[in-house]
Amino acid sequence: MSTQSNMVKVAVVGGEGIGPEVTAQSRRVLDWFAAKRNVPMTLREAQYGLIPYLATGKVLPEDTAEAMDEADAILWGATGGPETTEVPAAARKAGSLLGLRSKYDLYANLRPIVASPALSASAPLKAEVLDGVDFVIIRELTSGIYFGEPRGIETLPDGQRRGFNTEQYTTNQIRRVARSAFELARTRRNKVCSVDKANVLETSVVWREEVIRLHKEEFSDVELTHLYVDNAAMQIVREPRQFDVMVTGNIFGDILSDCAAMASGSLGMLPSASLGPVDRFGRRKALYEPVHGSAPDIAGKGIANPLGSILSVAMLLRLTLNRPEDADLLEKAVQTALASGARTADIAEAGAKKLSTVQMGDAVLGALDRISAKEHA
Repeated sequence: MSTQSNMVKVAVVGGEGIGPEVTAQSRRVLDWFAAKRNVPMTLREAQYGLIPYLATGKVLPEDTAEAMDEADAILWGATGGPETTEVPAAARKAGSLLGLRSKYDLYANLRPIVASPALSASAPLKAEVLDGVDFVIIRELTSGIYFGEPRGIETLPDGQRRGFNTEQYTTNQIRRVARSAFELARTRRNKVCSVDKANVLETSVVWREEVIRLHKEEFSDVELTHLYVDNAAMQIVREPRQFDVMVTGNIFGDILSDCAAMASGSLGMLPSASLGPVDRFGRRKALYEPVHGSAPDIAGKGIANPLGSILSVAMLLRLTLNRPEDADLLEKAVQTALASGARTADIAEAGAKKLSTVQMGDAVLGALDRISAKEHA
């Protein structure tokens, strides 16, 4: 990568399944912004998963680790799927996405949920339910039950098998992600909903008490409400427009954000940003990825929806590159493409023409060209 100090370094890691296919379209979008908008960034492609494992014995080879270590931002595709059974569990764990989140301390995962009017006919929820939906789920990403110890599988004396995991949160882990939610809310509609299960779990009792304490100490100007996770899931599909910023723990955020995908039309539409702490230079490591998984059943068919990955580029432009106008431009281009009828299979109405992954990329790039030309006319 370039060593120019003003250049933001981006590692592009397609990964497995449909990851390389959708990330290829995001790469085209990044190249467009570099060429047409003079966005100061250098890109470095790197491999992850089965292919490098077969060549090096590592799912995360040294070259890829180096690219991600030196990057300001990582554009990630996807990982996992049946095709990875050739990779031993130990090798998979050594280079896992959970491990990367922990390594870079990417504790705040932002998942914006925005309903596109163009997709109201194909969305699972009624159009009147989706009208005006625009909220963000902030999921704590480096603690909770996914990282707690002890964990494992054991055989009991009577021959039964027992699996066990540990859910735990500390004051600092809760307060820093809650602070991210309050700070984001101040830039939006000034509302935070904290989601827990404090009527059952001691972990959630601590979560709620610490969120309340932080709110009282530093963010009393922000409206704060609380929901139990089961009620939150119901409210997301009943009246999603009520939410502005929702903050919750790791496992609850994982489940609720997939549920909230139904408020955006498809899981393939959802972007995300995973952010680390701000360093002494004011920078923070970030990983951007679509929320969808590797979807091995359609991998290689060229039909995957690249919009979750492309909208993750918009988050990269806004949060790492500090180019909000360019982020707005890209989001407008996506909505313009959708409004013109561009559809991949997952968001197509009955009888609508279905675009390939590349054709959807073409539609977004075409919209970028048209919008940009009008701005400079």
